[in-house]
Amino acid sequence: MRRVHGFHGGVHPPENKAQSLAAPIRPAGIPPQLILPLAQHIGAPAQPVVRVGQAVRGGELLAEADGFVSVPVHAPTSGTVSAIEDRPVPHPSGLPAPCIVIDTDGADAWAPPAPLPEAERADPTKLRERIQGAGIAGMGGAGFPTAVKLSPGPGKAIETLIINGTECEPYITADDTLMRERASELVAGTRILADLLTPREILIGIEDNKPEAIAAVRAAAGSDMEVVVFPTKYPSGGEKQLIEILLGKQVPSGGIPADIGVVCQNVGTAVAVHEAVALGRPLVSRVTTVTGEAVAHPGNYEVLLGTPMGWLLERAGVDPARARRLVMGGPMMGFSIPEPACPVVKTTNCLLVPTEAELPTPPPAQACIRCGLCAEACPATLLPQQLYWFAQGKEYDKLEGHNLFDCIECGACSYVCPSHIPLVQYYRASKAEIIARRREAEKADHARERFEARQARMERLAAEREAKRAERKKAAEAKAKAKAEAAASEGAGADGTQAAAAADPIQAAIERAKARKAALAAGASDEPADQVAKLAANVETIARRLAAAREKLDAYDGGEASVAEALKRGVEKTEEKLARAEAELREAREGASEEA
Repeated sequence: MRRVHGFHGGVHPPENKAQSLAAPIRPAGIPPQLILPLAQHIGAPAQPVVRVGQAVRGGELLAEADGFVSVPVHAPTSGTVSAIEDRPVPHPSGLPAPCIVIDTDGADAWAPPAPLPEAERADPTKLRERIQGAGIAGMGGAGFPTAVKLSPGPGKAIETLIINGTECEPYITADDTLMRERASELVAGTRILADLLTPREILIGIEDNKPEAIAAVRAAAGSDMEVVVFPTKYPSGGEKQLIEILLGKQVPSGGIPADIGVVCQNVGTAVAVHEAVALGRPLVSRVTTVTGEAVAHPGNYEVLLGTPMGWLLERAGVDPARARRLVMGGPMMGFSIPEPACPVVKTTNCLLVPTEAELPTPPPAQACIRCGLCAEACPATLLPQQLYWFAQGKEYDKLEGHNLFDCIECGACSYVCPSHIPLVQYYRASKAEIIARRREAEKADHARERFEARQARMERLAAEREAKRAERKKAAEAKAKAKAEAAASEGAGADGTQAAAAADPIQAAIERAKARKAALAAGASDEPADQVAKLAANVETIARRLAAAREKLDAYDGGEASVAEALKRGVEKTEEKLARAEAELREAREGASEEA
């Protein structure tokens, strides 16, 4: 018999599970309208592939995954896409988010299912693609894309696959009922996961307060997997806590279970994997507990994703006069829903509608008395009191140094606090602020890297241009020197001025320019009309060049000062050339007139 270990801290709140276990899973039905958020998971939101007015059938793709850490969204039933817009969604922030809205037609027409052929199930890549393409994300509450967890990465051999059937949160019985009624599907999905990960052992962990579920799963499980029963304590369903209970191992701070050779999956996720692979059915519904003293018919319902919570609560017989608030999740980790128009999503395991007597409004928070009960209850062995002070002072570096992100937000610290301080709210807000600061820092670093890369590129180009100019100058000087030496050797009778010019390449160039100008002048004296025509054509050419240079200068956006200055100098030099050409043209015309 496997040894069961303990973990630090934990509490024993009232379970309140019997209310929703009186009846089997009931279908909730098809509501008139479905609201499907594009982000029902951790990671990038899905991107719509349908348009408003398009008719869809059940199981058809509505939005495709946007990257590796993302999952698609499918139509839960047939109908027409009536809107793609922001709608209220269940999120602690209370902010709206993009959703695809479907007006259902009640026909529940489905696209033909496409189970994965047996031959392809042996291919891990095909299996992961099917699981990702079915839109499966963790259904225990976190919503992490399942295909990502099933890709531990190179060098990480998985020794143990754990199926989490703990469901330690008070009131929630969705997984308990699922294990009772669909144990064979759970086992089939577990084997598919095992085919992907090839673990040495498969463990199904269940708390001892679920005897019917334990019996059903043991009857369905084969010799290749072990059902492990352990004492009830909250939050034993936390991933890291469950690993410590079953294996006696601790996940390193900031690490993931795959770092120690473990992968955990929820029982609902395993059933969804079976349906996706064996039946070709994407994730379009889930079992949700509806409970609380304000509910006339508490129980577990098979609910289409996107079903408005208010519509589901009406089906369960909620008394609005007695309902104090609506909570998604349980009393420990759940959060209040701002309005019942919010839809059921992939992580909606429970809708709790308590009365004021059942879940009283907490009294105002008082000063911390440093009793240390929060540290005793913390299952992550953190220092909640110290984290609270750092959160109040917005000392985010110290919060990270004290492993704030190891907090699983279970609420055990808040539960035992005699001062009624909402500690988890402080931690959650601080995490959000730290993540926002990290993103801003990443953006700033990216902008700085781009600027530095651009500066390096401009400096490299400038150096290359300078090197080319130096090479051209060196070549021109060598060529001029060679010509000067050749001229000096051929014309031994040249005068001193020519000899001096030959020794100086620049002077040689000046002398050659003077000679060309003298030749032009001589030609002009012989043929005045031809010379005037040539000078007029030269003026026109220079004028066109000047216009083009001015156009370039006017069109330049001024991004580089050096470039703008070069364009400006080019315009000024061309203007000077034009002025000299026009002066030469005037002189030639005057000379031609005098001769005539």
